[in-house]
Amino acid sequence: MPIPFRRRECLTGLGALAASTSLPALAQAQTGDIVIGQSAHLSGPLAALMKGPLRGQQLALDEFNKRGAVQGRRVKLLTLDDAYDPKRCVENVNTLIEKEKVTALFGLASTANVAAVLPMLAEKKVPLVGVYTGAPALRARHHPYFFTMMASYRDEVVQMVKNLATVGRTKLALAYHNSPFGQLMLPVVEEVCKELGSTLVAKAPLDIPGNESVAVAQALAGANPQAVIFMAFGPALIPFVKATRAHLGVPLYALSISNSRQLIDALGDEARGLAFTLIVPYVLRATTTLTREFTAAAEKAKVPPDFDHFFGYLNMRVVLEMIKRAGKAVTSQSLVSTIEGLGKVDFGGYTLNFGPQNHHGSTFADLLIIGPGGRYIH
Repeated sequence: MPIPFRRRECLTGLGALAASTSLPALAQAQTGDIVIGQSAHLSGPLAALMKGPLRGQQLALDEFNKRGAVQGRRVKLLTLDDAYDPKRCVENVNTLIEKEKVTALFGLASTANVAAVLPMLAEKKVPLVGVYTGAPALRARHHPYFFTMMASYRDEVVQMVKNLATVGRTKLALAYHNSPFGQLMLPVVEEVCKELGSTLVAKAPLDIPGNESVAVAQALAGANPQAVIFMAFGPALIPFVKATRAHLGVPLYALSISNSRQLIDALGDEARGLAFTLIVPYVLRATTTLTREFTAAAEKAKVPPDFDHFFGYLNMRVVLEMIKRAGKAVTSQSLVSTIEGLGKVDFGGYTLNFGPQNHHGSTFADLLIIGPGGRYIH
């Protein structure tokens, strides 16, 4: 006797079969490591400046995984070397997305590299959360997969110009890297000076190593500025500070990315009076949950609890908290939705504010001065 064919039973059976075959994949997706990817300059002339942030990142990651990670799922960071080259950065990001299947990208470290990668993010629908560049041009247009946790370079320039104006220094000169970074920042400084009532009386490009520092300082001195803004970073800081001391004798203000303990120590007493913008909490006084935990982690790992390490630690701490809030089954898209839904949130003494149309969570900028013996004065 033939067995009657019942459509409902057939559909139910097929549904059960589909569910059972998807269970292993679902279980694996919720138990394996959550992988995030980074492309950064591990080699090349500016590689030394990444050592502190990279070590700080690792401090935060180790601490997070030891505390249980995301309901038992560890977070794994894959970092590839791009040697500060945009083409290599694009290749690395493609590898991280297509081969390594990262949930998110993190900690790209060059304006040109981030600019080269942004179109890929929209195509691949993978978020980039946290970068080591504050270039305002990157933030000018809303990008659905790009998020930052720190103030822009424009916010930092505003803080510099405002501070100088309060002490009557409104005639300013600018030295800027002869690079895509410097060329992007030149109009920003011009705009901020005009907006705040100061005058940019002189400006000059500087080669990346700083070999032209004396000639640039002499050229700026001809306009008799009351202060100089240094829109550059890396090893050029050392010869330029020395040239400024010799030929100008006026205050020198630099961006937060120029604030490297290694460079300050190399300058010795000539660093005294140098001003840097500050876009993270003042870590040398551990007065918040975040700074206390960083100080404890740094001391345990026997690394200096300085701004270089804290910069990486803070960025990683924030992205890990975002991943944790997205939950054990986090995906690229659910992470985006989680960040956009955060609103105003205090990360242990560092407040950020995100929304669907606000992907850049901070405008906080302050100032530091280098005092005797290379000591920071805040």
